[in-house]
Order: sequence, then structure tokens, then C-alpha cells
Amino acid sequence: MMKTMDVTMVRIYLTKAEKMTETILKRLHDWEKVRGVTVFRGITGFGSSGVMHSSKLLDMSLNLPVVIEFFDEPDKVETILEHLSGMVEPGHIVSWSARLQVAD
Repeated sequence: MMKTMDVTMVRIYLTKAEKMTETILKRLHDWEKVRGVTVFRGITGFGSSGVMHSSKLLDMSLNLPVVIEFFDEPDKVETILEHLSGMVEPGHIVSWSARLQVAD
């Protein structure tokens, strides 16, 4: 039987134009030392502004949606989210509980 541990998953929704991706990744890797991070580039997306960000040829390198996803132990994530609150606009971070399979 596999062992599991409780973790909290987090998704941060940004657009590339915000230039926050590298700053957040550096913080998660160098300062917070989270267990795992993945960055996804979106094809199309919109948020509360209703402005559509798309991968049309003219927009290709300018304003594509970006999702940073990471996970770690719940207490650690809670602290990290406090640190990120000043860096990321309200309504751009989603989190939920999950189970991580770990080696015996």
C-alpha cells in the first residue's frame, strides 16, 4: 500500500506581460524551497477584466496567460501565500487540498 501525505496545491494566474513569473519562480525555488513547481503557458484566457489574452500571431510573445502551479505541506503553503499576497493581485490565486503519494 502506498503512503500518502496531505499537501496544498496552488495555482497562480498571471499574464506574461506582468513580468512576475520569474520573480515568483525565484521566490518559490530559492527562498521558499517548495516541493514542486510547474509553469504552464496558456493558449487563450481571460479574467475579471474580460480582456481576452490569446496566442494569435501578433500577441505570441506579448500577453499570453501563464499559470504557476506548486504544492507543499499545508502550513508551509499558508506562509508562502502570505508572502505572495503583496506580489499577486487578489483573485489570481486558487488553492485546494490534495494527497501526495510518497515512497515507503
